[in-house]
Amino acid sequence: MTTTEMKDARHVPLSEADKLRQDAESAAQVRRLANHPDVIALRVEKVRTQIDVLLWVGIFLGLAFTMVNVQAFAASGADMWSLAWLSAWLLDPMVSLVLVAVLRAEQITARYQVQTGKWAHRTKWFAFLATYVMNTWKSWTHLDVAGVALHSVPPVLVFLAAETAPVLRDKLTEAVMKAAGHAFTGEADTRGQTAPAAEVTPSVPADTPDQEAVSDSPALPAPRTPRRTTRTTKAPAKQGRKLRADYLAEVRAAWAPGIEITPAWVREVCPEVSRGTSKNVADDLIAETRTTPTALPVSVPTTTVRIDSEEAA
Repeated sequence: MTTTEMKDARHVPLSEADKLRQDAESAAQVRRLANHPDVIALRVEKVRTQIDVLLWVGIFLGLAFTMVNVQAFAASGADMWSLAWLSAWLLDPMVSLVLVAVLRAEQITARYQVQTGKWAHRTKWFAFLATYVMNTWKSWTHLDVAGVALHSVPPVLVFLAAETAPVLRDKLTEAVMKAAGHAFTGEADTRGQTAPAAEVTPSVPADTPDQEAVSDSPALPAPRTPRRTTRTTKAPAKQGRKLRADYLAEVRAAWAPGIEITPAWVREVCPEVSRGTSKNVADDLIAETRTTPTALPVSVPTTTVRIDSEEAA
């Protein structure tokens, strides 16, 4: 009695073709998963978290640096540890807390590309302007160029960081939605699909001896192969979210010759668009209007037909 031994496939040496086949399958799986919308969203969220942490650390360090100069500006002439000297320490935190509240709100609204409104921008600008003036007042009065340059860097840097953060968050959200748009429309699924090859039946030669027998018998209808109907899945409706192409289509329909294309006009047509997206949409529409000539109305001469009543009679 002989027993057959089971051999493990992992112990069998693979050929070069098998190794390449396994590498190709592994690479295709990695590429398919790397382009998945959920994986892209996860990577973008990690980058968003890193950007938020770095921006907030820089903003808090800049505000902490300006706090000493603002206290010296508010407590000028007051004795140390007096009530006026102690209350001067409350001025900079008061302005900074309001500023941080506005920036925190913009951090959430920028994720969904919602515009915060004019009053939020006015509050932010006033807080920055007040901090800058109080921080550099003594340097300006003494015409100290080095002091002005030194005390101008933190407020200006905080201002630029606060203005840049919503734009960066808007772009990150747009990247996630663009990746999800390919999945919703089915582009990622239909690219790799190929039509099934049609079955080719071998033709019978004309000089075969069985052709006469076949011709005498009644011809049977060929079996019909069931047709595979492909159903196109509709993209799910986007609730409360528009892409950049949607805004561009909307402003393209509202634009007419003579209208100046500006980000402010784009926000009037699309009130829900953000400031960064409105500038990009305006640039795209300007590029389209420059490359595509505007169709001018052609005046068609109208001819009036006069019928002579006497000739008709």
